[in-house]
Amino acid sequence: MNLQRLNRQMLGKLAVVTAVMFGFGYGLVPLYKSICEFTGINVLALGEQAIPGVKAKLAANTQVDLSRTITVEFDANSRGVWQFKPAQRSLQVHPGELTTVMYEFQNTQNRRMAAQAIPSYAPQQAQAHFNKVECFCFNQYTLEPGEKKTWPVAFVIDPKLSKDVTTITLSYTFFEVGSGTPPAPVASVKAPGLLGS
Repeated sequence: MNLQRLNRQMLGKLAVVTAVMFGFGYGLVPLYKSICEFTGINVLALGEQAIPGVKAKLAANTQVDLSRTITVEFDANSRGVWQFKPAQRSLQVHPGELTTVMYEFQNTQNRRMAAQAIPSYAPQQAQAHFNKVECFCFNQYTLEPGEKKTWPVAFVIDPKLSKDVTTITLSYTFFEVGSGTPPAPVASVKAPGLLGS
């Protein structure tokens, strides 16, 4: 056998292997779909199939309790010279429903400031059922002099919240971080026997 003949044979074998591999890869897609449909593994793919004459219907969120309505009131307090307020004072939501509200900030000082907000809830039992998905209170922010910002709070109220709770107040206190705000006063205690001595 000469070298050219061996090279042609090898080239032919490689071409056959390449064609078989391509055909196998191409055939895997319908094979995979039929196996998934048969076993029910890929349930999402079944919902994506188009049925002629039928519009696709989105699945309803079954975790939203449409039988209940809770009033959520928004409050804003600040320790410092800046403006901080909710874009709306209250709204009504259903437990399990994703809701977003906006808060507005403005640094009215003539210097840069770093600040953060701390949330509080009323009634206190609502705190464990008030789930924030996104909140400006998760981070500290730096605001330039006169700078305005609008930040969201996205939340879901857990449907397991007691049915006697019909109103929740979400209150934020926005305070400067680092300097500029004096600490809260601490009560001093005098030792007995030292009075009047």
